[in-house]
Amino acid sequence: MDPEKVKKGEEERLLGRFPTNSGEVVALTREGKGLGSRELARFLQERMVRSVPSVTFVIGGAFGLGEGVLKRSTLRLRISRMTLPHDLARLFLVEQLYRAGTITRNEPYHKGP
Repeated sequence: MDPEKVKKGEEERLLGRFPTNSGEVVALTREGKGLGSRELARFLQERMVRSVPSVTFVIGGAFGLGEGVLKRSTLRLRISRMTLPHDLARLFLVEQLYRAGTITRNEPYHKGP
C-alpha cells in the first residue's frame, strides 16, 4: 500500500466534503500547534464573534493529511505529541470541544488553569 496514494485518495474525499462557504478548516496533525483548553475556547469564541459560518475539524488517517487539506486549513492543531488511534483522537477532540463550550459559558466543568 503506497502511503502517498492513500493520502491522495483521502484528500480528494475530504476536500469534496468541506463547506464551500467561507468556513474555516482545522487540520489535526502531529506537527500542529498545541493549544490549551482555554486557548481552544478562545479560538472558537473568536470565530463566533466574527460570524464564521463553520469550523470543520479534520483528523488525518494513518499516513497523515494530504497537502491540499493542509493548504485549505486555517489552523494546524495538535491534540498530543503522542501518536493516537483515529478513534481516540476523535474522542479527545469531542471532549475538548465540549470543554471549550463549558469554558465559554462559565460552567463549572473545567477545573484547570
